[in-house]
Amino acid sequence: MIRTDVPSAAPADEPSGPRDLGGLRALAARHALLPLRIFLGVTFVYAGLDKLTDSAFLSATGDGSIGDLMRGVRDTSAIPALVDLSLKAPVGFAVALAIGELLVGLGVLAGLLTRIASVGGALISLSLWLTVSWAVTPYYYGNDLIYLVAWTPLVLAGAPYLSLDSLIRSRRSRRTA
Repeated sequence: MIRTDVPSAAPADEPSGPRDLGGLRALAARHALLPLRIFLGVTFVYAGLDKLTDSAFLSATGDGSIGDLMRGVRDTSAIPALVDLSLKAPVGFAVALAIGELLVGLGVLAGLLTRIASVGGALISLSLWLTVSWAVTPYYYGNDLIYLVAWTPLVLAGAPYLSLDSLIRSRRSRRTA
């Protein structure tokens, strides 16, 4: 005979029923933006470091240079004036872009000023979409538009968990309590 009045001996970290599944769902919902944060953060850190360490990219002319890239997309971009602005100082523009990507990526990975960093990432993606990727057809072959869209949830939600923002917020609320 099986006794039904004995509680289950399921380990504490395993769900034992529908009630515990709700806890897992809540945990998953709280951390749903974490994979996006990690992907965008790592990608932007990598992009920034790649640009800063590529001597060909950090040149005004030559194969693989920012100058040649911008001259090549000037007539097909949505905002040629933005390309013209970058061509006034192509190396300075390339360094600023790379440092911006690096700071955005580090901010999002650490979860520090996440919404501000995400706005920066969205602006970088928007500017690249309107210039470099604008003429890519069909549009879904260009990656800058999807990066722009991917930044939106982080702009709206920030990094509520596993972030320096949440640590600062919790310490501030403990001080006021």
